[in-house]
Amino acid sequence: MTTEARNDDFVVFDHVQKSYDGVSLVVKDLNLNIGKGEFLTMLGPSGSGKTTCLMMLAGFETATNGEIRLDGRNINLVPPHKRGIGMVFQNYALFPHMTVGENLSFPLEVRGMGKDEREAKVKRALDMVQMGSFINRRPAQLSGGQQQRIALARALVFDPALVLMDEPLGALDKQLREHMQFEIKHLHESLGITVVYVTHDQGEALTMSDRVAVFNDGKIQQLAPPADLYERPDNSFVAQFIGENNKLPGTIEELSGDKALVRLETGEVIDATPVNVTAKGQKTLVSIRPERVEFKPEMMPPGAHMIEATVLEVIYMGDILRARLRVAGSDDFVMKMRNTLGQTKLSPGQQIKVGWHPADARALDPM
Repeated sequence: MTTEARNDDFVVFDHVQKSYDGVSLVVKDLNLNIGKGEFLTMLGPSGSGKTTCLMMLAGFETATNGEIRLDGRNINLVPPHKRGIGMVFQNYALFPHMTVGENLSFPLEVRGMGKDEREAKVKRALDMVQMGSFINRRPAQLSGGQQQRIALARALVFDPALVLMDEPLGALDKQLREHMQFEIKHLHESLGITVVYVTHDQGEALTMSDRVAVFNDGKIQQLAPPADLYERPDNSFVAQFIGENNKLPGTIEELSGDKALVRLETGEVIDATPVNVTAKGQKTLVSIRPERVEFKPEMMPPGAHMIEATVLEVIYMGDILRARLRVAGSDDFVMKMRNTLGQTKLSPGQQIKVGWHPADARALDPM
């Protein structure tokens, strides 16, 4: 019995550029390979180039330079309706004059599919999103979450090998948005389809993706699985864009292999892991995640560096307590603590010492 080799080059952006005015580049020399069956998220702030990349893949925009390939075929000049790609938009894009069933049947009719086969596929797609009983309703009779489920079913109804999603949950409230994240993730896992997803919500990207491409200024700043992105950011932009992050500016005093000694602007010296700093005397921004900061001596990791801190405020957030501290001249240093029975109380004005493992302090570019 032979196992089919995984196609890690199912979608390929090969030196792709995009300019709208012939001068400035919105997308700058993009090289990206997406595997068959992968869930890849393009994440970044507005204007970073992520949506333009998705629109070029869908065929609604054309690349200025470079080549886009789908399953080995150059699709630069293939019109959108001949690419066989499912698409889900933020605004649902459902036909208001059609019923749910007619909305789903439409892309099948366009493909010349017979009535019986259309009906079977529509039923299957609606069952996948648990909306079978809504087949005869019109979009105006549905809630936002229900409309989004129908839009998702319509993108899946013709069994595409690739589905593109452009901020599909942006119009939903927080609770429904989180619920739909898991629904989409589970659908992806059960169907084995390839998904390219665009969002500016870093929590959404971490929750759903196999890999995340972080965009800024028309370039991919880092491409990695969610855990690597969060735990090991490649630069200061990724560190501050993905999750909450403490930033302490300083200068490299010593550099040896995977260890750096950093003198902070207020004079304290701390250990850190050098990431994209290369020389003594170089300016750096030390990145430390709030949940890696400890203040109880018995909880300090071996080799933790200790530094003086003043408690400025403590905010109760249910499952965690969030303390804002003054550390090394910064009034925005945050420490997160689990809300557990017997948790030591902190109060504004209190003097404490905080620490973290040197491996959790990453010496990055100064931005």
